[in-house]
Amino acid sequence: MKTRQPLIVTARITDSDLEPFDRLRQAHFPADRNFLRAHMTMFHRLPGEYEARIVDTLNGIVQNTDMMIAEVSGVRHLGAGVAYAITCPQLLDIRATIAAELIAWLGPQDRQKWQPHITVQNKVSKQRADDLYRNLSHSFQPHPIHISGLDVWQYLGGPWQHTTTVQFGRGS
Repeated sequence: MKTRQPLIVTARITDSDLEPFDRLRQAHFPADRNFLRAHMTMFHRLPGEYEARIVDTLNGIVQNTDMMIAEVSGVRHLGAGVAYAITCPQLLDIRATIAAELIAWLGPQDRQKWQPHITVQNKVSKQRADDLYRNLSHSFQPHPIHISGLDVWQYLGGPWQHTTTVQFGRGS
């Protein structure tokens, strides 16, 4: 669906768990493209014209959800960058439920299989990506992160503007 006001939905990772990814992003993401904190995008382009309905849908789906513990399970080479793979079956289920509810509004990117990740480098040469991937892979240890809800953002042609937080209903 075409929209002039695209919305992005991300998983809300607790600040203390997100901070190491932010440091890596600041160090390795091209400064002229780094408008954001580290994040885990769940949906890339939803119609902002229907923001209230989208937020109501998100609230309805997650109202009985506890804070989740996801695992940072590996380092992924993106070709022109590097990301951390995230494993969380419960979050995959929630995303699938949301996608089914919003199917008419999903574009091609959001209809693909979702592979949760946090990008710390992108839009760099293959050599720079290879070097960072090798460095991060060498010292990688799986570890947990906590997800407390969902964030809705308006895309502003580069930067994003936070519009809403949808907290998980229990234990957040």
